[in-house]
Amino acid sequence: MKISIGTLLIKGYLLVAMVAVSCSNPTEKEKLTLQVKNGLNIPRAEVVSLSTQKLKNFLENEKKEHLRIRKEDSNDYQRTQWIDYDQDGTDDELLFEAEVAANSVSKYIITLDSTKMAQESDVVAYSRLVPERTDDYTWENDKVAFRTYGPTGQKEALEGVPGSTLSSGIDLWLKRTKQSVINKWYSEHLKTPGYYHIDHGEGYDPYHVGGSRGTGGIGIYKNDSIYVSQNFTEARTIADGPLRTVFELDYAPWSEYGLRETKRISLDLGSNFSKFEIVLSPEKEVPNIAIGITLHENEGEAKLNENEGWFRYWETMDGTYLGEGIVIDTSVVDTAFVRESKITDQSNLLVIAKPKGSLTYYAGFSWAKSGQISKVEDWDNILSQQAKIIANPLDLSIKE
Repeated sequence: MKISIGTLLIKGYLLVAMVAVSCSNPTEKEKLTLQVKNGLNIPRAEVVSLSTQKLKNFLENEKKEHLRIRKEDSNDYQRTQWIDYDQDGTDDELLFEAEVAANSVSKYIITLDSTKMAQESDVVAYSRLVPERTDDYTWENDKVAFRTYGPTGQKEALEGVPGSTLSSGIDLWLKRTKQSVINKWYSEHLKTPGYYHIDHGEGYDPYHVGGSRGTGGIGIYKNDSIYVSQNFTEARTIADGPLRTVFELDYAPWSEYGLRETKRISLDLGSNFSKFEIVLSPEKEVPNIAIGITLHENEGEAKLNENEGWFRYWETMDGTYLGEGIVIDTSVVDTAFVRESKITDQSNLLVIAKPKGSLTYYAGFSWAKSGQISKVEDWDNILSQQAKIIANPLDLSIKE
């Protein structure tokens, strides 16, 4: 059988084209299937983490920047974030947002493809030190925002400088936009002092902390008094987002126990709760660690659910509702109670934890004007679900 030169050329071109297609899409064979299992009877949408050790072989001789994740039945790629927790130059975890129905498994495809990009978004978790307003440290996501206070603020407060704050309490910024507000609100504050104390359509800061615990500050409870630290002395940003922001705050030794503490605080996109992981180093054994929520003028309603491990305060602020809460592993809780006082900033809901070398808990809030809640039962439900989520993390497994 004779084959013409033209036929050979056509076959040759086809072979080259096939090779070119194969080379331009080498990732079609480079894929892993990741299963995310939800054992609870509630749907979940959360930031999840995958150890980079589990991706070591997959990424061998490949750039991590080329890794992509998509849901099995979708062509849209997820936003991802790498985190180096110990700041040694090697990433420890890969983060992405997972959605799983109640009592179900979702499958995600991990591929390597530099030609495909995840959709960008200005909805982020974010944090930073704010030297332009003394030295607040502020953090936020699409639902909530917080801040606490640094050494310059402490120095100025002790010197009587107006607007400075002497406190290790946790302040709340009430948001009703998904977009980041930290940079905008501080920028406007520089031009018009007090800008963020007025709601211009995105939310504002009407929340008073002072010497109270705010929502999530700690102390030592003894002889019907609560002893607390002053402002943080050092701050380190570990990750500023977009899916999870993480930072650490150091505090000088405080109380008669010479207690040193380092707070590692993290906030995930989509969550109402900051995670507090505190390393405690006392010179003398401490009797307890008290986690607090300020009661302000004692006009709100508290609820202590020790069985599920959540504790909340529900109050009216500027004519609308605000719910604050703490969620913690029940095994570390000794007791909880409401302590009212006639002294300013000394009324707090206190959760008394058993003293150990470290302590982990979650603290957060929800504001009615954000659209997330309208009545106290809504907030109680969010707290109850958070307690279940903490006790039952999503299970991730890779199928090659």
